[in-house]
Amino acid sequence: MNIKEIFRKKSFEKLRNEADSSKGLIRSMGAFQLILLGIGAIIGGGVFVLTGTAAFNHTGPAIVLSFALSGVICICAGLCYAEFASMIPVSGSSYTYAYATLGELPAWLIGCFSVLAYFLAAASVANGWSSYFVGLLEHYYIYLPEKFMHVTGHLYSDSNGEMKKAFFNLPAFLISIATMLVLYRGTKGSSVINAIIVFIKMAILFLFIAIGVTKIDFNNWVPFIPENTGTFGEYGFSGVIAGVSILFLAFNGFDSVCTAAQETKNPQKNLPIGIIGAIIIATITYILVGAVLTGVVNYKDLNTAQPFAIAVKKMNSPIFLIFVKLGAVAAITSVILVHQYAIVRMIYSITKDGLLPSIFKKIHKKYHTPYLSTVIVGSLMGIVGATMELEELVKLSTFFILLIIIVICFSTIYLRYKRPDLKRNFKCPFIPWIPMVAILLAGQILFSYPAITIKYALICLVICTIYYLSYGKYKSSLEK
Repeated sequence: MNIKEIFRKKSFEKLRNEADSSKGLIRSMGAFQLILLGIGAIIGGGVFVLTGTAAFNHTGPAIVLSFALSGVICICAGLCYAEFASMIPVSGSSYTYAYATLGELPAWLIGCFSVLAYFLAAASVANGWSSYFVGLLEHYYIYLPEKFMHVTGHLYSDSNGEMKKAFFNLPAFLISIATMLVLYRGTKGSSVINAIIVFIKMAILFLFIAIGVTKIDFNNWVPFIPENTGTFGEYGFSGVIAGVSILFLAFNGFDSVCTAAQETKNPQKNLPIGIIGAIIIATITYILVGAVLTGVVNYKDLNTAQPFAIAVKKMNSPIFLIFVKLGAVAAITSVILVHQYAIVRMIYSITKDGLLPSIFKKIHKKYHTPYLSTVIVGSLMGIVGATMELEELVKLSTFFILLIIIVICFSTIYLRYKRPDLKRNFKCPFIPWIPMVAILLAGQILFSYPAITIKYALICLVICTIYYLSYGKYKSSLEK
C-alpha cells in the first residue's frame, strides 16, 4: 500500500464545484436561522445541570471565569471554522475541512469522531430529558410507571420498598423518535420548530436572570475565587481551569452550523455570521446565568444536578419552577434535534465521498432529506438513550470535540501560509495568535481527562482505521 494514498486530498476547487452543483438539498436557511441552529445546539442540558457541580467542586462564584474561558476557546475556534466555511461552503464541517487540508484518512477519523461525539451527547441528554419531562408531568399529577422511567437494568425502589430493575426509558426513546420525524420532513419545518424551542428556553433563561438579579446576596460572591483548602474541592486558579473541563460540555455543538452549508442561502456570508453569533450569545448568557446562580445561592449549596431548582426556591417563586423545568425540556429537545441533524449531514458528506455505503446518501423525493440515515440515526439514538448508562462514554464527546478543534485551528494556520492564494470571504483575524489560543487552552483541558477516556478514544481510533483500510480506501471516490 502506498502511504501517500491514505493522505490524498480533495482540492478546494473540486469542493467549491460540489457546493455549486449540489442537487437534492434545498438552500432555505439564512443567517438568523443559522444563529438559532447554533443556539439550539449549544444552550441545552449543560447549563441546567453542570453549573451546580462545577461551582461546588471547583470554581465557586468564579464560575463566570470558567464560562468566559470556555467561550474564548469556542470564539477562537469559531473564527477558524468561519474562515473554512467561507472557503468551502459544503456540508461536512470539520470532516470536509480536514479532507482538503490533511488528507483522506485524517478526514475519515475526524468525521467518525464528530459523529460519535454528537451521538453520545444526544443519546445522553435524551436520558436527561426524560427526568425533566417526568418531573414536569408530575406537576399535573401525571405519573408514569417507574420501570419505564430509567435505562434498562437501573435499580429502583417500588411502592413496597422492594428493589426492581427498570425495563426501558420510554420518554428518552420517544423524544429521539419525535425529533427524527421532524428532521425527516425537511430542514424548513425543523428550523421553524427549533426557532420556537430556542425562543422558549432563552426567554426562561433571561427571566431567570431578570428575577435573580433582584435576589442576589453579594455576600455569596465573597470570596470570588475560593482558596484551595481541600474542604470541598479543588479551587483557586486551577479550580477555574478544572471548571472549564466540565463546563465546556455546555458549549458542545457550535460547529453544527457548518453542517448546514449546502442548505444555506449565500453560505460564504451567512455561515460565519451564524457561527460567531451563536457562540457570542451563548457565552454572554452563560456568564450572566453563572453570576446570578452563585449570587442567589451560596456555591457550597449547589452540589446538585438541578441547581436552577435550588435557586428558584431561594427566590420563593414556586410557579416559576414549573417554567424552569419547561425551559430545561425545551433546551434539551433542541440539542437532540440539532445533534441529530448534524450527524445525518456529516454522514451524508462522508457517503458522497464513497467512504460509507451509498444507501446513506439517498434523498427523499418529496422532503429533500437523507431519509434513510435520518431514520437509522434517530432509531439507534432512541434505543441507546433508553437502554444504556452513558456517563463514562459521554466524556468521549467533549474529548473528541476538543481534539477536532485543535486540528481545525492548526489547519487554519497551515493553510494561511501554505495556500495564501485561496479565496477567503471571511478571514480569521490575528493569525496565528487566535488559533494558538484555542489550541493551547483546548490542549490544557485534554490533559485533564482520566486514563479510561483516552483508552476509549484509542479503541475508537483503531476500529475506525481498520474499517478505512479494509473498505473505505477502496470505495473512495478519489480511488476511482
